Amino acid sequence: MFARLRLNYGQKLFLIATLPLILMAAVVALVVTLEARQMAEREIKTLEAQLIAAKRAELRNYISIARTAFVNIYGRAAPDDRAAMREVSQILAAMLYGQDGYFFVFDYDGTNLVSPRRTELIGRDWTGLEDPSGVPVTDELIRLARSGGGYHSFVWPKPSTGERRQMVAYVIGLQDWRWAIGTGVFIDDVIATVATSRQQVEARVRRTFAYLGGATILALIFVFVTGLSITIRERRLADAKLKKLTQRVFDAQEEERGRVARELHDGISQILVGVRYALETARRRLAAGDARAEDTLTRGAAHLSTAIQEVRRISRDLRPGALDDLGLGPALKALAEDFGRRTGIATRFDTVVFRNRLDEEAKIALYRVAQEALTNIERHSGATRVHIDLRGHAGGGTLRITDNGCGLDAGQARPGAGGGIGLRNMQERIEQIDGRLVIRSSPQGTEIEATVPLTHLLTPQGQTETVPDTKRATA
Repeated sequence: MFARLRLNYGQKLFLIATLPLILMAAVVALVVTLEARQMAEREIKTLEAQLIAAKRAELRNYISIARTAFVNIYGRAAPDDRAAMREVSQILAAMLYGQDGYFFVFDYDGTNLVSPRRTELIGRDWTGLEDPSGVPVTDELIRLARSGGGYHSFVWPKPSTGERRQMVAYVIGLQDWRWAIGTGVFIDDVIATVATSRQQVEARVRRTFAYLGGATILALIFVFVTGLSITIRERRLADAKLKKLTQRVFDAQEEERGRVARELHDGISQILVGVRYALETARRRLAAGDARAEDTLTRGAAHLSTAIQEVRRISRDLRPGALDDLGLGPALKALAEDFGRRTGIATRFDTVVFRNRLDEEAKIALYRVAQEALTNIERHSGATRVHIDLRGHAGGGTLRITDNGCGLDAGQARPGAGGGIGLRNMQERIEQIDGRLVIRSSPQGTEIEATVPLTHLLTPQGQTETVPDTKRATA
C-alpha cells in the first residue's frame, strides 16, 4: 500500500508544512482539555463542598432548635422516665419543616421510636439496615450518636415523591435515654447543580475543540492556498526559465553553426578555390607544354596542405583529440600555443600536475571555459599578454586565465547578470559540475577562475580514495 503512495514534490512540501501544524493543534487541544477539566473539577469539588457545608450547617441549626424544645424536659427526667420520653417523642414528631424535613429517633438497640413521615418504621428493630448501595444506615447513626454526634450520607426515600435520593443526616445522642436523635436533608439539588456544572464544562470543552478545529482547518486552507499559489508561480517561473534556457541553447547552437560556417567560408572555402584555380592553371600549362606547370602544382599542393590544417584546427576546436588522448593539460597547452600563433598575443601556459585525474565532465567544462575566455580576449580585450594556469589542490582543481586587457564592465563581470552568452555558457558549464566560477576585472586586466570540486577528481588506479599530490601525474 505505502509503496503505491508516491508523492510529488508539492505534496511532500504540503505534508511537511501541515503535519507539524496538525500535531501542534492536537497537542494544544489535548493540553487545553486536560487543564480545563482539571480546573473545572477543582471548582466543582469546591462548589460541592460549599453546598454540602451549607446543608450541614442547616442540619446543625435544626438539631439546635429541637434540643431547645425538649432540653428542659430531658434535663429534669430520670433515665427511665417514660412520660418524659413520650412527651419528647411527641414534640419531635410534631417538628416538621418543608416538604421532606422531619426528625427521627432510634434507641441504641436499633428500634425506631419517631418517624413522622414514615410511620411504618416506628416500633420495629432496624438493626443492620442498609441503603441500595450497601451503606449501613441504622448501625452507623447509632455509632455516631454513641460517640457524641456526626454526619452520615446515604440513600433514602424522599417523602414527597417516594423516590430514593441522596440524604445527609446529622445525629446526636441522648446518653441517659440511649437515644439517637437526628434529622436529614436531601442533597439532590446539590447533585443537580454539580451535574449542571459538569455539563457546562463539557460544553466549554467541546466549544474549545470546535474553535481549535476551525482554526486548524483555516490554517490548513491558508497553507494549501499559499502553497498552491507558490507552486503555480514557481512553475510559471520554471517554465519561463526553461523557455529562456532553451532559447539560449538554440542561440548557442546557431552561434556555433555560424562560427563553423564562417570558418569554412573564410578559410577552407577560399583555400580550396585557390587550389582549384592552381589545378586548372597547371592543366592548361601542361596541355600547352608550359614549364611553369610544375610551380603551379606546387602552389596548389601547398594550398591543399593549408586547407587540411584548417580542417584539423576546426575539428580540434569542436572536439580536440588531445583532450581524450593526453588529458586536459596537453590539450590546454596546444590550445594556448595555437592561440598565440594565430593572434600574435604572448600566451603562457603553466600547470602543476597532480595525481588525481579529472573525469570527463570536468575536462570538457574547463576546456570550454578556456576556449570561451580566449575567444573573448581575442575579440574584446585588446590584451598583449595571456597567462593560463592549471593546478590541482586539496579542494579539487583550478583553472585560472588572466590577461592585461581593458577589462569588463561591472555588469558584465557577473555571469548571467547582463554579460554576453560566452560568460553565461562558462557559468552554466561550471554550475553543472557543482563548481565555482569567479571573474575579477579591472581596467588593468581580467582574471577568470574556474574551480572543480574534489568529487570530479578520479581516484588513481591502485588507490581507494582521492589523495591530492602536487608532484606527479597529469590532469
